[in-house]
Amino acid sequence: MTGKIAAAAPATPALETERLQLGPLELADAEVLQRCFPQWEIVKYLGSHVPWPYPADGALTYVRDIALPAMRAGTEWNWTIRPKSDPGTLIGVIGLMDQPDNNRGFWLLPEWRGKGIMSEAVEAVTDFWFETLGRSVLRVPKAVANEGSRRISERTSMRVIATGEKDYVSGRLPMELWEITREEWRARRRTAIWFPS
Repeated sequence: MTGKIAAAAPATPALETERLQLGPLELADAEVLQRCFPQWEIVKYLGSHVPWPYPADGALTYVRDIALPAMRAGTEWNWTIRPKSDPGTLIGVIGLMDQPDNNRGFWLLPEWRGKGIMSEAVEAVTDFWFETLGRSVLRVPKAVANEGSRRISERTSMRVIATGEKDYVSGRLPMELWEITREEWRARRRTAIWFPS
């Protein structure tokens, strides 16, 4: 990505869905992230670059030194996920990244899973990727064992285009690379009726 394109990339906007408020990640979020993020159920299928055991300053270091600079540079767009019914409560994070074969990542507190929350957030940020950022393809690597994440990709009409292995917090595991093009996304949006599950 050239500097000219990066400079023109839009800032991370607040997004809203039927049940969720997606707010741009801020430095003030680091304290609550430090409290809720370091759980094995959250980190086990994240990339091995995530330190584990999670250090006491892990969230601050990530937000201040990695996420916010990338957001300012226009190479990442990161949001906190909060229910509209309780907007003061952070329940997860979702982000888009301008990286080869790695364009979206997310995590959700275990007690909020199975309610269609992440599917709803994925719909909003994927639409931003294609319609606001104008990207032609979205690719997401994920551990084969990460069944919840794989179901979200299936529900949003993504398909596996490659397989291999990748290092995760929980070790080296089989990996799938999922993809959807802008044309496929638009066709799906025209024809699909989406119901939270």
